[in-house]
Order: sequence, then C-alpha cells, then structure tokens
Amino acid sequence: MKDWYERTHPVTGERYVARDEPGYADIPTFMRCPRPDDLTEIDIAFVGVPYDGQATERVGARQGPREIRNASTVLRAINHATGVDPFALSRIADAGDVRLPRAFDVMATIEDIAGFYRPITAAGVVPLSAGGDHSISYPILKALAEDGPVGLVDIDAHLDLWDSYLGSRYHHGSQFRRAVEDGLIDPNRMVQIGLRGAQNTREGWDFQREHGIRGIYIEEFRETGVAGAIQEARRIAGEGPTYLTFDIDALDPVFAPGTGTPEIGGITTFEAQQLLRGLRGLDFIGADLVEVSPPLDPSGNTALTGATLMYEMLCLLAEARAARG
Repeated sequence: MKDWYERTHPVTGERYVARDEPGYADIPTFMRCPRPDDLTEIDIAFVGVPYDGQATERVGARQGPREIRNASTVLRAINHATGVDPFALSRIADAGDVRLPRAFDVMATIEDIAGFYRPITAAGVVPLSAGGDHSISYPILKALAEDGPVGLVDIDAHLDLWDSYLGSRYHHGSQFRRAVEDGLIDPNRMVQIGLRGAQNTREGWDFQREHGIRGIYIEEFRETGVAGAIQEARRIAGEGPTYLTFDIDALDPVFAPGTGTPEIGGITTFEAQQLLRGLRGLDFIGADLVEVSPPLDPSGNTALTGATLMYEMLCLLAEARAARG
C-alpha cells in the first residue's frame, strides 16, 4: 500500500511519500495525502466544504477546511489506542474542496455540494469531509442516501431539528429535520450525543420525540459515562449503513472555542476520542466534522482538535470499508 502513496516530484523527478516528510514541508493536504489523479484509484477521499452561508450566528467556518489541513500535517498514521493504520487499509487522497460558484444562492449551493459528492459515491469512494457549517451534512446525505435512508450518529450540542429561521427552511439548525423529511435518514436509527443548551422554542425537541430520534443529553452522558453512550449509539445505529457527523461545538468551548455557537458544559477532547473509538465496527459509509471557525480561535487549537478527531474518524471509515471487502 505504501507504494501507492509514492509520488514523483514535478521538479526533481524524485519518488517520495509526502507523509514521510517533515510536517512543515510540502503542500498541506489533509495529513499530507496525495491528490488523486482518478477517483477509481482511491478508497477514501478527504473533501473540504468551505461554506458557512447557512450559519445563524457567528461565521468563519468557511475557513475551516484550510486550517484543518494545516493542523493535520503534524498527525501520524498509527493509532496508539487501537493499533489501526488507516493508510495500510485504504488508499486515501485529498480530493480538494467543493467548488461553490453560487455561494450566495442557498438552494443552488445545496445542489452544487450534492453534485460534487455524487461521482465520489458512484465510484465507491468513502468521503470524509471538513466543513463549513453543519448545513453541509444535508447535501452530502442527498448524495450518499440516494438508494434509501441511512442511520446517523450525530455528536453535537444542538439538535439541528428546527424548521424555518428568518424565513428560510435551510440553515445549519435544520439540516437533519430536512434529511428526515426527505427520507435520507431513518429516524429510528438516529442518535444524537452531547445535546445541551436552552432553546427559544420547543419545536426541535417535539420533532425529536415525535419521530423517535434518540437523544443523549449531556446530563445522561455524565451519568452513564462514555461507555453508556457508546452502548446506546451502537444499539440505535445497528448493522446497517450509517453516517457519522461531529459538530465541534459538542466539545466544551474550553477545548474548542473557535466555533459559531458554543455551549458550556460539553464533552472533553479525551471523551470525544474514547467515544469515537468505541464506535468501531459500525458500518460507516461517510463522515464529516463541521463548525471549526478559525477566525474565532487565533490560537489554532480548535483546528488541531478538529483535525485530530477527523483522524479518529478516518480510522473508523478505513476499518468499515475493509470489513465490507
């Protein structure tokens, strides 16, 4: 597999593996993965979605993919806790960013994002995406769930089950309501972990209850611990195809201040790593990490945290793909 990662330098003609170079060298693709020449030659694609046009509060998540790439250059291949080396299991490449030529048109952008992912899924490539605001999950699911609804593991402070806001049915607090309504998500195989925070309306809570969506609020998370959340998430998701989404605001803002809608009293970074590792064996067909807003965290720590959690998600995707053969 390592031979596949070798590339010829365009100037020197030397063969080299970018991940073996110093972290500060070369173009900062995600974990210094190569760019693909053809979708048919790769198994997992990192994709950036630099879009925050549906954010309701503080913006800046459009800068997330670039800073996550920068932060990811310090990451290494083999997981110390699980022993997984995703690069030994899969051919992983950075497919670049979704092109957004109509970014001021919400409905057109939804279709542009979905259209970018359709060739990826048609080629059997598993996408790992960096947002962008959380609205990007909806068009990604439009591409991944064309053959029927999928399960969803959503690690998040917020339900994102609102309806209209400021006259729009499409924003980063409504994407999962729209996905359930459109038959992209099976609500009986949907679990949300880390929920907290006051609301101005009960409509999201009502929608969650009426559709049988399992919510693990932070109080329950504290009572049962990570192990209890893992057990429940595995029970709900079951054995079918499942999508994994991680909103960085699931973490306490002490650990991830660079996000648009922070909520105190959240998950720690170590708990997040434990939680993701506990989901090994689920049939993940794609994943995203969203709402990293670099302008709101000049220290860069939120981007590093996001990149590190994406590495954990990459391990899950590589194992799931290998299990599917």
